[in-house]
Amino acid sequence: MSSEERIRWGWLKFMYAYTIVGAGVLGAALIAAPGRAVSLPGWPEQDPITLGVTASVYAAFGIVSVLGLRQPLKFVPILCLQLTYKIVWLLLVIVPMLMAGRLPGHGPLMIAIFASYIVGDLIAIPFWYVLGAQDAGRTTEHPA
Repeated sequence: MSSEERIRWGWLKFMYAYTIVGAGVLGAALIAAPGRAVSLPGWPEQDPITLGVTASVYAAFGIVSVLGLRQPLKFVPILCLQLTYKIVWLLLVIVPMLMAGRLPGHGPLMIAIFASYIVGDLIAIPFWYVLGAQDAGRTTEHPA
């Protein structure tokens, strides 16, 4: 199987589109109308500076993912960063909250959404390419 055949182009593009819709739209909503965006899912009121940073990072993920639609392999680090921070959040924030019995009511929805990104990124990311397998250099972008 050639390196070209091992890349799941459809999954890569889907994950970029999913990030544009999920992170990009949420980030834009948190910037444009923070009070409304926070109240809809029932999140508690947050410090505007911290919320602004979170919103900006989400918006940035969405913006850069637009570039990933055009050049999927070049922007794979975006999906890797997304995968990593969501796994860290799940293991180091959510698991301790669950163990302490302190998961807020809006937690299960966030867990489900983040889990869908984790699964999608694990399927989409060509880890052999990211980690520099020998034949990774032969494929640089999606065929036209």
